[in-house]
Amino acid sequence: MQPLHTHRYGRSGARPVVLLHGVTDAGTAWPDLVSHWQERWDIHSPDLRGHGRSPRFAEDQLDAAPDVMLDDVLAVLEHIGEPVALIGHSLGGFLALRAALARPRYIAALVLEDPARPSGSTPDPQFVAANEALLDSMVDPGTQIERMLRETPWTRTEVEAWAACKPLVDRRYIARGLFLGEALWEERFEALSVPTLLILPPEAPMAPRPVRNDSVRTVVIPESGHCVRRDQPGRYHEAVDAFLADHLDA
Repeated sequence: MQPLHTHRYGRSGARPVVLLHGVTDAGTAWPDLVSHWQERWDIHSPDLRGHGRSPRFAEDQLDAAPDVMLDDVLAVLEHIGEPVALIGHSLGGFLALRAALARPRYIAALVLEDPARPSGSTPDPQFVAANEALLDSMVDPGTQIERMLRETPWTRTEVEAWAACKPLVDRRYIARGLFLGEALWEERFEALSVPTLLILPPEAPMAPRPVRNDSVRTVVIPESGHCVRRDQPGRYHEAVDAFLADHLDA
């Protein structure tokens, strides 16, 4: 398979950090986080398949999209070749979790920001329709940017990066590949063997039940929603910076 397009930021030669974005975003959708970390870490931020500048899905890959995307992420980790801090949001959080289970030797620390819960082997029609409507609305990006600035606490830098990703999404993936497979959830967290920080908003319907695993720490960030780092960047960085200091600086 063609490799993912990966954006590079930060200090070459420093400890590597890999960022995995959510659905309809891209590897460019972390501008404030990159600004916060670029003096400290070597940041690798791939566009997931079907997003950004990465390859599109082949016709025969769409019915196995979650496994194809996992293989892509594992290839990124194998290319780096040393333990990384793997950080994922939503869809990226789910893929990061699966990657840590499949290749724990490549993970020094795992950060999961409200990861997406698997819900079966076919796309949910309502979720597909919501994402298609969002992408359709981006024919007028200026209006959507101004709406997001009114309705969210996100910075303009974050909103503009979020908007710029939307025209680059593979619409066939949204229609046919937007599912995450078997609905095992708590079992995945209980099987983790790497240091893990689970970052959640107060209302987190996708979150696992309390995890029985000493490797997993859960932090709930007040006054945040699904995009915790965009809603509460200060509190997000306070929690994540301390966690990475423990596991990357040691």
